[in-house]
Amino acid sequence: MSTMASERSWLLNPGLLKLVHQCRRLIQSEFGVKLHLTEDKLEYRLAEYASKTRSSHLMRTWETLKPQIPNLELEMPPAEDAAGSEGKKPKRMYRGQPIADEPSHGDEAMAQRKKIIYRGQVVEQ
Repeated sequence: MSTMASERSWLLNPGLLKLVHQCRRLIQSEFGVKLHLTEDKLEYRLAEYASKTRSSHLMRTWETLKPQIPNLELEMPPAEDAAGSEGKKPKRMYRGQPIADEPSHGDEAMAQRKKIIYRGQVVEQ
């Protein structure tokens, strides 16, 4: 039985820890997501953001770090893809984060009836 401590022993290496911190900083600056060292599946989250990034610096840092992480299997499929995504419309993404879908027809009618007030005056939409 492996424990969380034995799975995270690779983080005790100062060189690897420096690379992890560098990846975390780059991910936070690009995606606005703060990853913590105590997170479950930290290495998979790092890999996920490294695959979405446009930063060559993050890609190089991850490629340096990846071979040094023991028991890292990146072929693990995401949970929503494993369920079968045929027939589904792909989610809209912005900087690697899903964004809200367009409003449905009922919501559009409600949005059209909504009054917009600008400087105390009702404005046509």
